[in-house]
Amino acid sequence: MLPTAIKEILTWEPGGQPCEVGGWVRTFRSNRFIHLNDGSNLAGIQVVVDFESFPAELLQSINPGACLRVRGRLEASTGKGQALEIHAEDIELMGKAESDIQAADFYPLQPKAHSLEFLREIAHLRFRTQTFGAVFRIRHAMTFAMHRFFHERGFYNIHSPILTASDAEGAGEMFRVTTLSAEQPPKTEEGAIDFSKDFFGKPAHLTVSGQLQAELAALALSKVYTFGPTFRAENSNTTRHLAEFWMIEPEVAFADLNDNMDLAEANLKYLMQYALDHCAEDLAFLNERWKKEEESKKKEERSELDLLERIQFVLKEPFARVTYEEAIRILEESPYQKKKKFQYPVQGWGTDLQSEHERYLVEKVYKRPVILTDYPKEIKAFYMRLNEDGRSVRAMDILFPGIGEMVGGSQREERLEYLQKRMAEMHIPEEELHWYLDTRRFGTVPHSGYGLGFERLLLFVTGMGNIRDVIPFPRFPKGIAF
Repeated sequence: MLPTAIKEILTWEPGGQPCEVGGWVRTFRSNRFIHLNDGSNLAGIQVVVDFESFPAELLQSINPGACLRVRGRLEASTGKGQALEIHAEDIELMGKAESDIQAADFYPLQPKAHSLEFLREIAHLRFRTQTFGAVFRIRHAMTFAMHRFFHERGFYNIHSPILTASDAEGAGEMFRVTTLSAEQPPKTEEGAIDFSKDFFGKPAHLTVSGQLQAELAALALSKVYTFGPTFRAENSNTTRHLAEFWMIEPEVAFADLNDNMDLAEANLKYLMQYALDHCAEDLAFLNERWKKEEESKKKEERSELDLLERIQFVLKEPFARVTYEEAIRILEESPYQKKKKFQYPVQGWGTDLQSEHERYLVEKVYKRPVILTDYPKEIKAFYMRLNEDGRSVRAMDILFPGIGEMVGGSQREERLEYLQKRMAEMHIPEEELHWYLDTRRFGTVPHSGYGLGFERLLLFVTGMGNIRDVIPFPRFPKGIAF
């Protein structure tokens, strides 16, 4: 029989009723008080041990990291910090954890503070810490909330492929997938690798986006979304980039850019409210962590809002909606530009906005999330609908405080001739995307969609400073452990 989750037991009324829990030892104080946690909540529960009732050998084996199964009675606690505790009647040691610091198999998570850098090196164990327990419970809650949001609005979840022969973004930073020999691949007469001998008979890659496939489904099912892993072989070691990350990509038939902005704003506000309603304990813990981190920063680098206030900041007002052209004008006239405080100076129309520019608009100018629209066509993807001015496209980016771009999307180019022209300008062969063009030949319709980076969302909700700390097993340049 499975033990009862500690989270559930903490909802019971005390009175000596029998209970059984299983979990891992955080601390064992004075040979009497075990702090046990099973991952179901932040606090865990205190187990009170009458040391005279248990063998000394067993008690000596109860160290941080050890796994126990405890049967006992649930009582009101007389100590500070908890309302309930378990008075142990039977303790089963399920798995030992070496506590001798000299031992080769010494358990590394001892009762002391550990740096996030150290914990990344032992990502297989960091789930057991309070910080990462909170982060990954929130990750689960946000996953569930995302599916619920779209389900409630009549969307269908589409499982887009991970293996692909197309580059949706045109970036070229893709991981190749092959069964050919790395040492002696087959060659053509010209000396090039002969991919006709490969598994698929042509070059294949890990996908950077499920968007193009989602569009195919939307032009039959009307409202769809994908939620899956995507990959980018970008040699970047920043705190905002991963080689493997998760994307949410809805596509909606008959939707224009305004519909797209409305959906994305509603999506983000729904998730923020869900986090506040269902992750209160974990958010309160992470908020205290956030405050301590902010105190260690220089005064001018500190956030004006704590973590909970930052989440409420998203809910407080409608997002500002600003054209790219207007944003460029604001940035060019800003004190930051004039006093050369921007690392990357704004250089008029065509400037590819950096995170510092995006954050300036959100945090200094509008003081709320901002949706930027109508970007120059040269800095956006081929599938975005061309505006009447011939130089901008119906694109949108949603900018958040502390993060910068949270969402990127557009109204898609539904007109075949315009799409073909853009593909020719960007040197994208039509034969590679003939199936995509067919949707413009057979019953085309205006449609829109966006991509929401799940890990960036989690950075915002949890307040963690590095994207590698909001995904269980981060993949990055030279990093593919576990």
